[in-house]
Amino acid sequence: MQTASPGLFEGLRTHINSFVRMSDEEFDLGTTLFIPKKLRRRQYLLQAGDVCKWAAFITRGCLRQYTLDAMGAEHVLRFGIEGWWMTELESFKSRTPATSNIDALEDSELLLITDDSLEKLSAAKSTWDRYYRETLSKEQITSFLRISDFVGSSAEERYTRFVTMYPDLFQRIPLHQIASYLGITPQTLSRIRKQLTKRK
Repeated sequence: MQTASPGLFEGLRTHINSFVRMSDEEFDLGTTLFIPKKLRRRQYLLQAGDVCKWAAFITRGCLRQYTLDAMGAEHVLRFGIEGWWMTELESFKSRTPATSNIDALEDSELLLITDDSLEKLSAAKSTWDRYYRETLSKEQITSFLRISDFVGSSAEERYTRFVTMYPDLFQRIPLHQIASYLGITPQTLSRIRKQLTKRK
């Protein structure tokens, strides 16, 4: 693990303030439980089969979470950039082997925290508890919407919604990774993009 660079906790403080108002004393207590870590591009934070020990707050860079099928093909589950959390929640909470991988698409800086530390913060300070519950609730809603999107939306609708919700990601993530996230082939994504361009 690395030492914290100047301002490393500023992004976390901004994220917390978007959910709850936290005193400096409460925030400073929490920062003592986070461990800074740097990941090089393509370096793993988690590999399938290992127990997920960390929830990672991304202060710089971009991560992806993905699975591999029996043929070795990648299926991207989610991306994470600055100001987002990344973990495999089921493995993290239940301490069971992970079914997905998490690696870095860019050189990244993270703040890592264990489930035990999160529980300590939640028990000790009500503001941390509210923040923890709010972020968990948001994660559950996001997962539900993603499932609903796959069930009830066309490939073009999924692409359009992705562009609307995450416009900055297209500047940072290769199109074949985005295609995997949308559940389509790169060729289908290219065709959709051309069709939408012609309509403008």
